[in-house]
Amino acid sequence: MATVAIVGASGYAGQETLDRVLTHPALELYALGSDSLAGEAAHALDPRLGRNGWSRIPRFITNGAALSCGADVTFVCLSHREAAELVPPSRGVVIDLSGAHRSAEPSVYPSWYGFEHPHPHGLELWSYGLPEVSPPSGRLIANPGCYATAALLALAPIADEIARDGVVVDAKSGMTGAGRSPAASSHAGVVLENVTPYRVGEHQHAPEIASLLGFPVTLVPHLLPVRRGLLATCFVRSLGVDLRAVLEDHYATSHVVTVLPEGVVPDLARVQQTDGAEIGVFEDRLTGGVIVICALDNLGKGAAGQAIQNVNLLYGLDETAGLRLAGVLV
Repeated sequence: MATVAIVGASGYAGQETLDRVLTHPALELYALGSDSLAGEAAHALDPRLGRNGWSRIPRFITNGAALSCGADVTFVCLSHREAAELVPPSRGVVIDLSGAHRSAEPSVYPSWYGFEHPHPHGLELWSYGLPEVSPPSGRLIANPGCYATAALLALAPIADEIARDGVVVDAKSGMTGAGRSPAASSHAGVVLENVTPYRVGEHQHAPEIASLLGFPVTLVPHLLPVRRGLLATCFVRSLGVDLRAVLEDHYATSHVVTVLPEGVVPDLARVQQTDGAEIGVFEDRLTGGVIVICALDNLGKGAAGQAIQNVNLLYGLDETAGLRLAGVLV
């Protein structure tokens, strides 16, 4: 059993990571970090954690204490700026679910995240862990962003087979994509009965996508009035190759990403609360273009599920251990 510390366990990503660690056959929870809940029992975060069967959950400690506790695996579930400030432990695997280490280029951070990176010379030590496209390596892993995950799952396998100019990603995410901290833009009066584009032309996942693809795309994110789930619709032009065949071949052995049969559209309801992703491929009969759609849960495959998947690969475990890959549509 590998011991686990979760830094920033009281946020959405931290809570989702905790939930998966508790049911993972090869991970043992060792430390729960939260500066706001330090000293409290686990049920202060969620009353369900105080029920019978979860008595082994430790009390919350500070994030600093969790980071330095010597766990085999440390999940960092903090804001971009907070995660950037941290000095990673000298041992064990570290999975950063923020955007603080997704680029090895220091200039990305002031331009796209709004701060100078405090540890620019250590950025090259982090690997980008998108298992189906860029498998994790080493012990310091940057977990991809949710929009980037969906766009790259749809586009990376076909990147060499499409025109590189004019690629558009129209993406929509549930409210939890913005994190648990309240903001004026996440008030019910703004979100409910509404769909809002935001950070148009300046979302931080755009350079992340471009870095992996090797060319830029136009990313337009939208906020959906739902709790969770993400849908990315990508508009591309084939260079004469059957893009469906390329995607089906790439994901033929994947237990996490499914290329749907022809004519079947990806559906948020099928991926919500899971760690899987669905991809649909369609021809635009009028323009001759191709539309590739990816659906996933922004907190699952877009965050905590992917973090667990990366740990599984690094430890040589079953890639799907601890993941939620099946649900019931009701």
